[in-house]
Amino acid sequence: TFQKVWSPQFAEYSKCSIAVLALVKTTSEYDPYKILGVSRSASQTEIKRAYKRLAREWHPDKSKDPNAEDMFIKISKSYEILSNEERRSNFDRYGQMEENQPFGQSQHRGFRSFHNSFYFDESFFHFPRNRDFADSKYMLRHAQFNSDVLPDSHKRPYLIKVTSEWCFACIHIEPVWKETVQELEPLGVGIGIVDLGYERGLAKQLGAYRAPSIIGLVNGRVTFFHQAVVREHLRQFVEDLLPQKLVVKISDDNYMAFLGNWHVENKPSLLLFDQVPIVPLLYKLAAFAFRDYVRFGFVDQGGTDSSRLVRQFNINTYAPTMLLFKEDTEKPVDIIQARGMKRQIMDEFISNNKFLQVPRLVSQQLFDELCPVKQFHRRRKYCVLLITGEDSAFLPGNKAFLDFASANSKDVLRFAYVYQRQQQPLCQALLHNQGTHSPQVVILERRSQAGKVLYRAVSGGWNGSEEDKFHLHEQLELLQKDPTYLTSDATLPELNNEMAPIFIIRWMNAAYDYVLQIYDDLLYSNWREMMPILSLIFSALFIVFGTVIIQAFSEPGESKPQKPKPKDQPQTEDDASSRASTSSRPPKKDFVEVTELTDITYTSNLVKLRPGHINVVLVLTNASKSALLRKFAKEVFSFSGSPTLHFSFLNADKHRHWMPSLLRLACDAAQSQSHSDEEEESSNYMGYVLALNGHKKYFCLFRPVFTGDDGSDSSSDTSFSSDNRRKSRSSRATSIEVHHKLDRLGLWMERLMEGTLPRIHVPAWPTLDDTTAEG
Repeated sequence: TFQKVWSPQFAEYSKCSIAVLALVKTTSEYDPYKILGVSRSASQTEIKRAYKRLAREWHPDKSKDPNAEDMFIKISKSYEILSNEERRSNFDRYGQMEENQPFGQSQHRGFRSFHNSFYFDESFFHFPRNRDFADSKYMLRHAQFNSDVLPDSHKRPYLIKVTSEWCFACIHIEPVWKETVQELEPLGVGIGIVDLGYERGLAKQLGAYRAPSIIGLVNGRVTFFHQAVVREHLRQFVEDLLPQKLVVKISDDNYMAFLGNWHVENKPSLLLFDQVPIVPLLYKLAAFAFRDYVRFGFVDQGGTDSSRLVRQFNINTYAPTMLLFKEDTEKPVDIIQARGMKRQIMDEFISNNKFLQVPRLVSQQLFDELCPVKQFHRRRKYCVLLITGEDSAFLPGNKAFLDFASANSKDVLRFAYVYQRQQQPLCQALLHNQGTHSPQVVILERRSQAGKVLYRAVSGGWNGSEEDKFHLHEQLELLQKDPTYLTSDATLPELNNEMAPIFIIRWMNAAYDYVLQIYDDLLYSNWREMMPILSLIFSALFIVFGTVIIQAFSEPGESKPQKPKPKDQPQTEDDASSRASTSSRPPKKDFVEVTELTDITYTSNLVKLRPGHINVVLVLTNASKSALLRKFAKEVFSFSGSPTLHFSFLNADKHRHWMPSLLRLACDAAQSQSHSDEEEESSNYMGYVLALNGHKKYFCLFRPVFTGDDGSDSSSDTSFSSDNRRKSRSSRATSIEVHHKLDRLGLWMERLMEGTLPRIHVPAWPTLDDTTAEG
């Protein structure tokens, strides 16, 4: 049975093979029917079947015959002619093809015509390809692209080729691609290849729907290459992907300003001297990789505007030279000179000098790199941190600290400084028991990524005197002898990113990228790739104009219900309470009514307050009344529309016993204080806010914070610690301005309206005059 089924097919296959072998010997007599081994009356189905068999046999990647490539081209061309009825008719009548050229002169055109007129599904021929250019080394997978390539594109550009099997145009550009990769990869350009048949998800993410396609990837942004595939064009394409202002052109007129700007940028400066008039691509790629650490400048040695600069630093004009400057703008800290500058040498040179001698901590990333977490005993590193200010009065002390760091540079010590005003949470965590107005040196060692550190503040402060230098040197010597010298521990908050661009700048950059992408898609009519953007734009326009039209037509109808009704029944208190919103109801007035708790209003506003109503009370003094009331009104204004909220203030100078009495009722009876202690402590409650529920006899407590960004002192903290802890917190609170005490009151009010604040119950409310309680 098996022989009966397959013998006719085997005979036809043998017939086609014999015909093809005969044509290899007599290529001068070209006949597409003979090449495919079909008769002149063969149907399209028979022609297609014969072509598939011959293509599978003579494909260059499968056949070892030296003439396989030429034979495969003839088979493809024959099928291209016979599969088109018009071309087939012309050949039958006149014996002519579309091109009046022999096969040897039109091979590539035959590739392109065949590729455009017929498409193989990847499941048709499924034999392995022997890639000539080691493509497997650069093949990208979807998961690998998202985990490795995308993050790495923020350090170097990527050139990605989209290819597929049976892509003859891909074979045509292979030599150019090979030369380009050999040139750009040593410079630091990432190379990738995506197979359209195997990685369709990745191709869809890139927006590539046809092969071949060449894509550039920088900072996670995809850009398509649309020019002729020439090595010079590909090189320029990669160069255009990089940001424009990576390297500054330096001359005799601006080099001092460039080098002296280290204080503002908080980065070292690197100068490259070369004879070429334009910045080399190698230098641009290095600048892109280290742009977050070093500022780059380029000096053209052949130009007349840099002769004084070349003479000043005694530059050799026969080889490229790199000079790296830190705080000293007169003398470079490191120099390298080589005729054949390699990327690996440049990376090593820059990596060893990417921080200033005493850098300023401006972000958490810089802090992590400069003062890494302790991992092994031998890798223990200590960070010597100067907490100072940015005014001119602090400059002598800062300069003295830099001189000390330069003279005592060691591998186990990292020197840095921080501006107290810019990094208030960090400074408060390290100096919570000391005054923070004068400069202070702190020695610390990081113990965990969560922010835990061991530290010790150097006593006596820092003013840059010789005595201070000697004392600090003595402390560092003790530290290296005894690691247990660091006796204090703390958990540091995350540093503010002082160099982060503001929101409007980020928004403008994102808008600029979208405009460039739309322009690129419109220019090359890439409609399939730009459909998501067009859909987003038209959806936004539809929503905007639809809203305007709906409002325009609804205005006449909405004006009628605003007229007062003739029969308006009075609302009961229960109805008003049930319809009251939480924090979403807009205020009915443009001001906040705040009443003072006195002997007259105390009973009605607290003791006999209606069920479901809450009185928010601010504790203040005569001296802080004006500032705290303005801040209080600003923070609670958005919540004043709720009819269940009332706002009051209590003068602690007039009723100094009320707050201690209330806290005593909430605490254990053993924590009672004497009368003298209460008087001493009465001023400590300035800036406290209480949400009092008179009916259910409980309250929620807001403690004043030290800064607006200090997250360590929670405003919803309701635990009652010892008296010493409250006194310590009060002494630290006096170091800031009064209105900062209520910086986080708005967030506390939101939690109050959500009902997530802890409630402190009391048996009765104390009176304003004495410590007795009212039930």
